[in-house]
Amino acid sequence: MRPIDVWFNAWPKEQVDRLLSHPEIAYVLEVEKLDFRAPTPDEAVAILDEAGVEIAFLTSLKQGCHRRMRPGGSQDRMVLDVSYRDLLPFLEKYPKRFRGLYGINPWLMMDGVRELEAAVKEYGFVGAVTHVAGFAPFNDKIWYPFYAKCAELDIPVITQAGHFGEFMPEGWAHPLLLDDVALDFPELKIIGGHTAWPWTDQMIAVALKDPNVYISVEAHLPKYFEPSLVRYINSRGQDKVLWGSDWPVTDLKRNLAQVEQLGLRDEPKRKLLRENTIRVFKLEL
Repeated sequence: MRPIDVWFNAWPKEQVDRLLSHPEIAYVLEVEKLDFRAPTPDEAVAILDEAGVEIAFLTSLKQGCHRRMRPGGSQDRMVLDVSYRDLLPFLEKYPKRFRGLYGINPWLMMDGVRELEAAVKEYGFVGAVTHVAGFAPFNDKIWYPFYAKCAELDIPVITQAGHFGEFMPEGWAHPLLLDDVALDFPELKIIGGHTAWPWTDQMIAVALKDPNVYISVEAHLPKYFEPSLVRYINSRGQDKVLWGSDWPVTDLKRNLAQVEQLGLRDEPKRKLLRENTIRVFKLEL
């Protein structure tokens, strides 16, 4: 049973440098002791192989800046702007090891919607990903054309929920706002990422209530999971939670070793690490 990582960050060096140059991000990296790198496709596969991970979902993440500022006072609304085309070398060289997640920039409006459709139809991207708090709350109308297109394409959207390390309005990523989206788009599969801490219980409540809402657990080492989340994974939520690393935010081997220490039953553990992701994303292996 080889795990599938639902959130893995392999960005080009110029985008990593762009991210690291932002003063707010530098503060986060210092506090969180994070080591962002720009792996080649071969290096990324080696990371997966070392941890025994079969497939990783790569993020073409778009991260807006709530303050709309860059160092030196220049106006630049984007902190991180990874193109879906930046992922193509990974997908083309190792099509069995990587899948693409299209990063949504809602400020692009219909140009972005068309680009999302091209990434899915022309390059086989399996979902969309958002870094919400740099742009607008989950239930803001600016996202709705993208939600509608994801529903039409029958692909999930996975989004960071809950706490942000950056200086962004955390209330915009409160999981209760996802309930509005789930009700407005019942055909859209929505994955609230990063365990939605510190509102994990509210995230569980939304996933329990809405059949089209799921949870993913990347960015938090399992030893820090809320006890309620572990119980949910091991019982009535065993079909609703997906595993990921948010590499390099967490190390794959360390993360998986801690999953083994959660005391999960065999079936819920298989679903968490692999089977739920295959089903939710309709993966063809």
